[in-house]
Amino acid sequence: MVIKVFLASSSGSTAIKKKQQDVVGFLEALKVEYAQLDIACSEENRMWMRQNVPQEKKPSNGIPLPPQIFNEEGYCGDYETFFDAKEDNAVFAFLGLPPPPGSKEADQAGIVQNGTHAEETNAENGNVDDSIEVPVEERNGNSHSDEEQAAGEEEEGEEELAEEDEVMEEDEDMAEEEEAVEETDEVTEETAPAEEEEEEEEQEEEAE
Repeated sequence: MVIKVFLASSSGSTAIKKKQQDVVGFLEALKVEYAQLDIACSEENRMWMRQNVPQEKKPSNGIPLPPQIFNEEGYCGDYETFFDAKEDNAVFAFLGLPPPPGSKEADQAGIVQNGTHAEETNAENGNVDDSIEVPVEERNGNSHSDEEQAAGEEEEGEEELAEEDEVMEEDEDMAEEEEAVEETDEVTEETAPAEEEEEEEEQEEEAE
């Protein structure tokens, strides 16, 4: 597999020149074999690069700028994605190449392979480490007993709250009834003297 780096040797942009030098210098430091394809001197290279950069990776004007990096016919990315891979020690993955033994990227890949992935592989093959202690509840199929107990206690608490609410509502209703009775008694007490006075006046008039 050949890594292709599309460059512009006669670019008037200082930023583009710096990005191109950064990519080439880092590939040489990693001893990655690559080929430089100059789009400034070859219209064929320019057209091939523009046609093979994915549409979603092109800028708003539709014209991708160098440097653009490919692995044979497969698109790897531009300078920004290359820089991100460089910061993450994942340049070989970015290029679609296996990392060399002893590199940081290979060490990271080894940690992943010997860690999570290894545990998954052992589980698939039935090579589970018997030295790992499994709680008695899980071995007896009661791994969820604590959760069920907690759920039951929560339900009981909700029922108690509901009962308390009902009692409070009943007390409020009784209090309202008592207030209504007291008001009725007060009205009766107020109207009783008035009625007695009216009756006395009627009796006096009849006597006259």
